[in-house]
Amino acid sequence: MLTKATKAVKVNEITRRWYIVDAKGKVLGRLASKVASVLMGKGKVNQSPNVDSGDYVIVINASKVAVTGRKESDKMYYRHSGYPGGLKSANLAKVREEKPEELIRHAVSGMVPHTRLGRLILKKLHVYPGEKHEHEAQKPEKLEI
Repeated sequence: MLTKATKAVKVNEITRRWYIVDAKGKVLGRLASKVASVLMGKGKVNQSPNVDSGDYVIVINASKVAVTGRKESDKMYYRHSGYPGGLKSANLAKVREEKPEELIRHAVSGMVPHTRLGRLILKKLHVYPGEKHEHEAQKPEKLEI
C-alpha cells in the first residue's frame, strides 16, 4: 500500500506575522510558554521541527509581569563570568529593577530548543520594559493570553 509522504516546508513558503503581547498583570511562566509556542510556530499547519516557521513577538510592559508565591524574593538568577570566583547572583526583584526585559527573555529561552535553531527563534522575540516599542511599521496584531 502506498502512502503519501509529508511535504517538507521550504523557507520561502513561510509567511511570518507580527504579534504584540501586553505582559501587564500576566503570570510570567504562562506568558512565556504561550510566547515560545508562537515563536516556534506550533499553531501553524505547516510547522516543522527542523525549520524556523514561527512568528515575531513583541512583549511590552515587561516590568509589570506578575509572579506567584514568594518568587519575588526567593527566585534567584545566576550567571558566571568564566573566571574563578565569577559567579554572580540576583533575586527576581533586583533583576526586575535593573533589566526587566531579561525576566521574559530568560523564561522564554528555557522553553525553546537549546540549539542553533533555538537561537534563531529567540532573535524574533522583542521585549520592552514599558509601553513604547519601535515596531509600529510592522503593524503587529494583538495577541491575547
